[in-house]
Amino acid sequence: MSVEISILLSISIPIIGAVLIAAAHNRPNLRETISVISSLALFGIVLTLLPEVLAGNRPSLTLVNITPALSILFELEPLGMLFACIAALLWPINTLYSIGYMRGNQELHQTRFYIFFAIALSSTMGVALAGNLLTLFIFYEILTLSTYPLVTHKGDEAALNAGRTYLGILMTTSIGLLLVAIIWTWSLTGSLEFRPGGILAGKVAGPELILLLFLYMFGIGKAALMPIHRWLPAAMVAPTPVSALLHAVAVVKAGVFSVVKISIYIFGFDMLQQSSAAEWVLWIAGFTIIAASVIALRQDNLKLRLAYSTIGQLSYVILAIFILAPLSTVAAAFHIAAHALGKITLFFAAGSIYTASHKSRISQLNGIGYRMPWTMAAFTIGAISMIGIPPAAGFISKWYMLLGAFQQQHVVAVLVIIISTLLNAAYFIPIVYAAWFRQADDISEHGEAPLPIIVALSSTAVLTLLLFLFPDIPLQLATALLGEG
Repeated sequence: MSVEISILLSISIPIIGAVLIAAAHNRPNLRETISVISSLALFGIVLTLLPEVLAGNRPSLTLVNITPALSILFELEPLGMLFACIAALLWPINTLYSIGYMRGNQELHQTRFYIFFAIALSSTMGVALAGNLLTLFIFYEILTLSTYPLVTHKGDEAALNAGRTYLGILMTTSIGLLLVAIIWTWSLTGSLEFRPGGILAGKVAGPELILLLFLYMFGIGKAALMPIHRWLPAAMVAPTPVSALLHAVAVVKAGVFSVVKISIYIFGFDMLQQSSAAEWVLWIAGFTIIAASVIALRQDNLKLRLAYSTIGQLSYVILAIFILAPLSTVAAAFHIAAHALGKITLFFAAGSIYTASHKSRISQLNGIGYRMPWTMAAFTIGAISMIGIPPAAGFISKWYMLLGAFQQQHVVAVLVIIISTLLNAAYFIPIVYAAWFRQADDISEHGEAPLPIIVALSSTAVLTLLLFLFPDIPLQLATALLGEG
């Protein structure tokens, strides 16, 4: 099979799966079998592309030529390969989890859920494989639209209000800011292609560079920089598999991925390092990390605490890339993978607790570790990864982040990383302590959630540990960015 066919299949397999899922709407077992097979097929196809990128190649496919200089273009580079691998790996695990969760909670509209989940994965692949800004923008918008029915899945007033916030913020920022930045880039350079070293060098400077950077950073609303973050906690009314999709597999990862990709391939590291115009982004990211962590401390609702944790963790990626050091660049790319595995484990655990006990508040979790040991063991692993404690993957990205900050002698970045790590510990360790070391507040008997849920959350917890023990391929992809910036 040619590389071009593999790229095309990476986009089309989820769409084919969505069509077949719709056709099997009256046969739940068949519908879910199709979901699992589609997700495994995508993972297999994405893996066939990995050797090409590791060998230093940038395979591409032009789908449509709109003008001689503008096209729908797919091209794989190291960062896109890393993102594609993460999303493709987590889709089958999330599908298994969804089967247990959706059936265990007797959710309505399950066929619609699986259809839009598959479409969201197709658009995620489009974002990961985008070879220019036009392609990135198109699939970025499709991802927003395809996840809206998932956010509003329950159909009640709270879900519809959350959906309006979700769609309103993400569409307003992308059309009002990101699209303007893309058009401005085209007018300056006559190109929208992602190129090693960037395309804006010598084309923009001073206040104009600050403004263009502002349009990109806040136009990518999925990165959830404050104050463009309210959509993320609002979307927590969705079923837990959707929360996992938003936080780990697709949506927020598409945001920080786009920030990193545009920084490297549109602006270019040399240009950003030679100008002080990018310094403000680091300060905004640092503020977001600290503020989101403080807000997380005050949340008793488990999913809301995890949501504000995500906002802070996303800004770690932005902070790392704008430290503008080689080691922090590696940290930014690696943290996309580490956060995906750790945070999906935490959300899986939250959904497991809700499915088995209908508890959603942290204050209700005293002693729950002894009734749900598999769930809380996985939660503990996810928590230590988010804090940055070995032997979980989050330690590696934070270590490289700190090394990069010291490399650039950036005192503010060092302080942000240290203070926020203490805050991470402050909002995660009490949950773990209460689950394992406090006496239960009630004597109601309940055990673990359904087996598919336990298998899924155990898998992502193990992967979080394995990424720490065997980080070679993700680090190789992350390190390859140093030659492209």
